[in-house]
Amino acid sequence: MGCYTLYRAEPICLFCNSPFPFVTYLQENKLGHLKIHLNDIKSATHNFSETYTIASWCEDYILYRAEVHYFDKENLLYQKGKYEGEHLKGQSTVVLKRYPSVHDLYGEEEFFTEIEMLTLVKHPNIVNLLGFCVEDSEMVLVTENISNGYLIDYLGNANRMHILTWEKRLKICINVAHALNYLHYEMEDQKIIINRDITSYSIGLDENWGAKIVDFWFSVFLPPNQEDEALYLNNNIGRPFNKDPQYEKTHRLKRETDVYSFGVVLFEILCGRRASDPIYMKENVRGLGPVARQSIRMGTLEGMIDPILKEETGENNFVLNKGPNKDSLLTFMKIAYECVAETQDQRPKMKVVVKELEKALSYQVNGSARKTKKGSRGFVVGKKKVKTRIIPLAKSTRRNEVDF
Repeated sequence: MGCYTLYRAEPICLFCNSPFPFVTYLQENKLGHLKIHLNDIKSATHNFSETYTIASWCEDYILYRAEVHYFDKENLLYQKGKYEGEHLKGQSTVVLKRYPSVHDLYGEEEFFTEIEMLTLVKHPNIVNLLGFCVEDSEMVLVTENISNGYLIDYLGNANRMHILTWEKRLKICINVAHALNYLHYEMEDQKIIINRDITSYSIGLDENWGAKIVDFWFSVFLPPNQEDEALYLNNNIGRPFNKDPQYEKTHRLKRETDVYSFGVVLFEILCGRRASDPIYMKENVRGLGPVARQSIRMGTLEGMIDPILKEETGENNFVLNKGPNKDSLLTFMKIAYECVAETQDQRPKMKVVVKELEKALSYQVNGSARKTKKGSRGFVVGKKKVKTRIIPLAKSTRRNEVDF
């Protein structure tokens, strides 16, 4: 990997040959209390037994679930700004993220990046870091429990997708959108984080079906006061089916890079399949994102919608009270389409995405706020009218946009 500087609170060169000053970093940021001994983790997982494994994706990290003692910040005693006595320990079910000891792409840099990011961000839709372990060749992150697994576990699994009603799916999308808006625009000291890995793998579901972003290993800070609000990186990392095509071609990284990735997730949730599903790969090597855009242009998106959602509504083109409201669907489709625009400048900001997704949820919960003229259904892309049976039609006002 090439050597370049990631912009942080203080610029640190992570990818050069010199070792990462991790001990110094812990001391300066007072994170020593988060350290968990490897023996404690091995004891909790019976030496990383498969019994405790909840996910193992290719050569990526392995996830375990176990009972572990960790630093209890809620009950920490302070005295004049200093720790008083021993660090209080809590015990509960947690998720352990075990990094591969040897990997061409993932290693110390990504591990340390996650620690840095997760100790900085504070948001209800971002996973909480409870501790970490760096001993021998092991690197393990300890985070709050993700009771209902990860979004990727549901996609393509009909039995599991039945659990995710349209309303639940909308709320999951809204949760992630709020987290991204926070990272892009609402952090303290005007910090801006670009995640670079928004996928269905990186979205966890808690006991109440709330969604949390769980991966920050590829995240970077956007330098302050950048004229074009962009960062140019020589490496192109991220899962190929969620990767911003403009970033891939030009190495130009913007907040809208995350917007594209999130748009792919929106279509995954709508269609009930992974972006890498062979059914999409047959049409385009980049998977679901470009296939969904083309389907909208051709007026064939209805055929891609998750059949489970159609079952919720019966056979009357989404007009029954049960299941997706048609205005909820059209609002969702429109913003998803805009998110996966080919160029970064065409994509919406996350605050717009949040607003539109909340509007879609409002239509679903409260019913449509407007009536659609009979026979007036369809997408408009540019100046071309594309018919579809479920989407109300309105005249387009801007080129290369879907309007309703």
